[in-house]
Amino acid sequence: MPRPHLYLLASLVVAFGISYFSDRIDPYHLDVLTGIGINIILAVSLNLVNGYTGQFSLGHAGFMSVGAYLAAAVSIFLAPKFLGPDGGTVWQQGLFFLGALLTGGLSAAGAGLIVGVPSLRLKGDYLALVTLGFGEIIRVIFQNVEKLGGALGLNGIPAYTSIFWVLAFVAVTIFTVTCLVNSTYGRGFLATHDDEIAAEAVGLNTTRYKIVAFVTAAFFAGIAGGLYGHFKMTITPTGFDFTKSIEIVVMVILGGMGNTLGVILAAVLLTLLPELLRPIAEYRMVIYSTLLIALMLVRPQGLFNFHLGKAKS
Repeated sequence: MPRPHLYLLASLVVAFGISYFSDRIDPYHLDVLTGIGINIILAVSLNLVNGYTGQFSLGHAGFMSVGAYLAAAVSIFLAPKFLGPDGGTVWQQGLFFLGALLTGGLSAAGAGLIVGVPSLRLKGDYLALVTLGFGEIIRVIFQNVEKLGGALGLNGIPAYTSIFWVLAFVAVTIFTVTCLVNSTYGRGFLATHDDEIAAEAVGLNTTRYKIVAFVTAAFFAGIAGGLYGHFKMTITPTGFDFTKSIEIVVMVILGGMGNTLGVILAAVLLTLLPELLRPIAEYRMVIYSTLLIALMLVRPQGLFNFHLGKAKS
């Protein structure tokens, strides 16, 4: 069995072990760990687009919202029909939740395909503007769909998200991105990043590679959205605005674009930092922003930019 598969299997076993003993973990620490896991999924998936493929997307929160709303809608409207009034067994709930997450992820991937096909022929600032516009369009659409709660958001979402599901999808996301980038096919992402004109000159369809990366990233953003919705049990359109996309982009930039391990560490750091600054809540965002500015001035290439043989951004 190839080593990456062993790592994935070991990670799933660890996730199950942590979940098994989760009742002995402080609920606050468990909530923070869950938030870290969701942010890792978002950051690692966006790194496939912004880091490895060299594009610049500002619409990741839009794909996250598609996954969150669609997965939550499946759980709210279909769970009573499939699981019955008693809610079903643990295994039935698990299978149903997996189906809801995949529905959200595939819906986000479909949205990524719709956006990616026309827009990924653009580059740089133009692509950023298109993806930013998409995120705002999605937010406004959900804000005006009364069936999904409208501006008040969607409430009463079942609390299906557990630490096992979060850690399991963290492992699957890292495994997928790592194997994809290091595969023969995935070298097309790096070639597109390094020199798109040269890649096209040797016969690579760079638009196809960018679309594959975009759709894959959107799928995992949708999964993260589904986990988030079933963790918070309520979602609102304002929770997936431009600010959320910027938070995810900052994780990728701080970790070093094109560096999966660095992005993971940055996601952990930027999730923990607001919590560590909570005792001085009135100054928390000022200190948080100042630290980010200082880090970007001192380490513009990324705080954790040790590539271990990967192509530099």
